[in-house]
Amino acid sequence: MDPDFYCMHSALCKTLANEKRQMILDALRCGESSVTDLVERTGISQPNISQHLSLMRANGVVRSRRDGTRVLYEISNPKLIQAFDLITEVMRETIEERSRGARSA
Repeated sequence: MDPDFYCMHSALCKTLANEKRQMILDALRCGESSVTDLVERTGISQPNISQHLSLMRANGVVRSRRDGTRVLYEISNPKLIQAFDLITEVMRETIEERSRGARSA
């Protein structure tokens, strides 16, 4: 593969490798949301949400559109949620496996 591909891949993974951005991604799974909606759903401060959304938009994770005075954000590709959910499954299985190992020790 082209080295530029790996650079883009790494940038996307770095963008998603942050707990606050993961919370935002999860909050956006149901559709478009404003910054205010995301603050209410995640408990993250408005300036912090805006900063994370800016980075997520720059790296193609979310897209935005204006609706009057509001800016609405949505996930740019539904496969990002599928990837998020697969990683979540792997984590749950790992935790379960560790828990079984600890009980049998």
